[in-house]
Amino acid sequence: MKLTLIAVACSSLLVGTLAAGAALADDAALRAQAKSAGLAALPYGAGKVTDNPLTREKIDLGAMLFFDPRISASGLISCNTCHNLGTGGDDNLPTSVGHGWQKGPRNAPTVLNAVYNKAQFWDGRAADLKEQAKGPVQAGVEMANKPDAVVVTLQSMPQYVERFSRAFPGEADPVTFDNMARAIEAFEATLVTPAAPFDAWFEGNDQAMTEEQKQGLDLFITKGCTACHSSVNFGGQDYFPFGLIKKPGADILPRGDKGRFAVTKTASDEYVFRAAPLRNIALTAPYFHSGQVWDLEQAVAVMSNAQLGTEMEEHQATLIAQFLTALTGEQPQVLYPILPVETTDTPKPKL
Repeated sequence: MKLTLIAVACSSLLVGTLAAGAALADDAALRAQAKSAGLAALPYGAGKVTDNPLTREKIDLGAMLFFDPRISASGLISCNTCHNLGTGGDDNLPTSVGHGWQKGPRNAPTVLNAVYNKAQFWDGRAADLKEQAKGPVQAGVEMANKPDAVVVTLQSMPQYVERFSRAFPGEADPVTFDNMARAIEAFEATLVTPAAPFDAWFEGNDQAMTEEQKQGLDLFITKGCTACHSSVNFGGQDYFPFGLIKKPGADILPRGDKGRFAVTKTASDEYVFRAAPLRNIALTAPYFHSGQVWDLEQAVAVMSNAQLGTEMEEHQATLIAQFLTALTGEQPQVLYPILPVETTDTPKPKL
């Protein structure tokens, strides 16, 4: 009887060891598959920007400007209005509400990890974050202001003048529209979300993702999603026709918005958009440039049909959506800045 119990115990131990070894092998194989597909973990620390050295003074100034509604004509709209750092870096609306309660034409992309995108905006019309920062300030449907007016506003507050002088030392006239954009870029470069479950798993912690998330990752790769959504940001690197195989209906793909065509004027760029980065996607509904899909599983099914030409089975869409939740990283902890005090010279709001 004693020998039988020992044999059963040894057998159980052997089965457990073999199962653990199989799981380890499966994780290793899937990890290699993910690397081959171009996926990568998000690094810690601020992202890199060009021609704009990151300093603490510049980052702190950028944080002030990011939260300051007075760079808008109305005095009501800041960068954070449409890119709310408390809600995933966007505004959770189909399209943003701007100056005079106008609705913008497209869904606001998240600002989190935007430093890792090859280009900014859905149509890629801005090469980097400092160029992007200038766009909404001047757009009539958004902040509706002008560069000269922004400079007058900033120069009217002594604390801003001092802050610009410290952030851009040695410049004869540091309070400029370009330097405003550089400071915002410096701050936004810090808005990264490392340590997502996928990142921990990718770096070797087999327990960091659930089995369902691993199955979803396998489907994400084998179904072809990584053809558009790869690199460290799971997208944001290139442009693709929305409706490569089958165009969605006009509710999801409005016929009046031809995407990158507005930038290049090239016929082949009609309805071409930047592949959305998928980091923190579980926090940033609604989805697509039209903001018309609120459910992540539905968004996966739409993309499968439109881009891959296949009707994805419901359980497969569920598993991929489960995997995408593993891309939610540590959210940046940002202290709301105390902003410079207005003076009698500060322009009044234009409502």
